[in-house]
Formats: sequence, C-alpha cells, structure tokens
Amino acid sequence: MRNTRHLVLSASLLVALTGCKSAPKSEAPAAPAGPTMETAKGPRIYVTDEVSGELTVIDATTMKQLEQLKIGTRPRGIHASPDGKTLYIALSGTPIGGPGVDESTLPPSDHSKDGIGVFDIAANKLLKIIPGGSDPENFDLSKDGKKLYVSNEDESAVSIIDIDSGKIDATQKMGAQPEGVKTSPDGSFVFVTSEAGGTISVLDPKTGKITATFPVGHRPRNVAFTPDGKTAYINAENDGTVTVIDVAKKKIVKTIELGKPGEVKPMFVLMSPDASKLYTSTGRGGKVVVIDTKTQAPVGDVAVGKRPWGIALSPDGSTLYTANGPSNDVTAVDLATMTVKAKAPSGGSPWGLVVLP
Repeated sequence: MRNTRHLVLSASLLVALTGCKSAPKSEAPAAPAGPTMETAKGPRIYVTDEVSGELTVIDATTMKQLEQLKIGTRPRGIHASPDGKTLYIALSGTPIGGPGVDESTLPPSDHSKDGIGVFDIAANKLLKIIPGGSDPENFDLSKDGKKLYVSNEDESAVSIIDIDSGKIDATQKMGAQPEGVKTSPDGSFVFVTSEAGGTISVLDPKTGKITATFPVGHRPRNVAFTPDGKTAYINAENDGTVTVIDVAKKKIVKTIELGKPGEVKPMFVLMSPDASKLYTSTGRGGKVVVIDTKTQAPVGDVAVGKRPWGIALSPDGSTLYTANGPSNDVTAVDLATMTVKAKAPSGGSPWGLVVLP
C-alpha cells in the first residue's frame, strides 16, 4: 500500500511537471533611448574641451550630451560661419601654461598641430585644418565670412587668414599675449586684446596693419561692442573690472567694478541681443554678472560652477550657457529668473562654446 501510494504520487508529480509550461521570465522594460544627433531637436551647444582635445555636442533643450568628437590638440576659440553651416576651431600645439606654471618645465611646442579646424555641421565631422599662425588661441570672422582674424599668443601677433585658399594674408606684431579678437559691427576694424600689455590693438582689415594701440586695464581678455560700434566693453581680469571704451576716442570712459580683484577674475563679455545687458563670466569667482548698459552698473549675478570661462546665448536670447573648466560641465541659466536650469557634462576642461539652431 505504501509502495502503491508512492507510485501514484510520483506519477502525478511527473505529469504535473511535464504537462505544465514554464512561466515566462519577467523582462525589465527597455530603457528609453538617449538623444542622438539624429533624434535631438532644437538648438545644439558645441563646446571646445581644451585638455581632452574634443568637441562636445549638447542638446540645448534636454541638456543631454549627444557626442564627444576628437577634434585636435588644445581646442579653444570657436565661432560659426555667418550661414551657420561651418564651425571654425582654434587648435594649438603649445602646452598649457598659465598663472603659477613654470613654463621652463613644459615640453616644447609642436607647431605642426597649430591651425584652424574647419568643421562641417551637417556632416558632423572635421573637414580639414587650415593655417592659423603660431599658437592660435582666439579669433573672429569678417562680416562676409571670408576672412579670419586670429590671435597668435606665443608670437605676440595677429594674423589674417583667407578661408577659401587656406593661406595667411598678413601677420602683424602687437602687444604680448594676444587673446580676445572682435570685429566691429560694421567690419571696418578689429580689436585685439593684449593680456600682458594691458592694451587693445586696432587692426585695419583692408591694409592688414595695426593702426592704433591704447590701454584698457590689467590683463584684458575679450571685447563686446554695442550694435552701433560706438562703445566697447572689455574685461580686465586682474583688476576685477569691465572697462567701458569710447571707440572713436579710444579712451576709457568708465570702469565697472565686479568685486575684489583676485577673487573675481572676469574672463568673457557678451552683449544681449537688444544691447540692454552685458554678461560677464568671472572665472574663479564662479558667477556670471549682469551689467545694465544704461546705468553701466551690475544689476545681478548667478553662481554657475567652477571657473566659468566662455559664455553664449540661446538663439532666442532667453538662456545663457557657461563653460566651466575645472568641473568639466556646461551650465544653462534662465535669464528671466537668474537661476540655473540644468547642467550637462562636457569633456576635459571646456573653454569656449557656440549655440546653433
């Protein structure tokens, strides 16, 4: 009886095991696909990463990183062509120095890596590198988009580059450590800052000559013009100020203090689309300061990250983006509320940025 019961139970168990289908395994829901260059909609932010040698692309709507592209050695200055189809990127084979660095300990410069990268936005790739003079750091374009005016930091010079031919038309000596380059609104002259000299050199694009030099403060970095070209704003990094320049007279008419020198180190200046505001990144100050161009005084600021350098505006002018070098990210600031909306990771030490529709 015990054996019979055992056989029945065994048979029943076998039938149950062989007759039942195993339950399907539960599957985790598929993770939503991240944004790509093809799926991203709206403006894109293109960021030069000085240390990693990359161009980071960020979806400005979602603040998600789309791509990181190897672009060349030490990319810094970046500008778009007037038609928005091409990016030009300053590349340099000169090792990174800066305050507190003993340059005698640095490896020699490799000038074979110097140049201006030409990046096709639709194809999403670097097409070629054209000459940009020695150690190109920053630059601007002529109004017709045919010429580049490039600061050559280690040669204390500024070069004029013909884009189509890829040749240097002229190179002029100027004050030491040139950096910021800005073409006037009418294209008739170009301002180039001399960090070490504390001056502005005025370049005549037609003759290729420096026509004037005048003082603007200690370690000037960049330039912003009012739309009529009559006034220029230049940040003096070591003074912690922005100087207001009468362009016709080539003289300082006002000095705007942003904070204690050394604690606030203004790095970049940018005019709002309606010219009512000037935005200034403050480097180790960690903020962007807003200046009212009517009162010529600061009216607000917002903390954005570690050592903000380059800044740019969204196409509609409602959002400001900052490249924060040490924290390797980009911050989006809502200008209506002066609050940080979001941050996006970038590559190694973001330097400059451009925002395109």
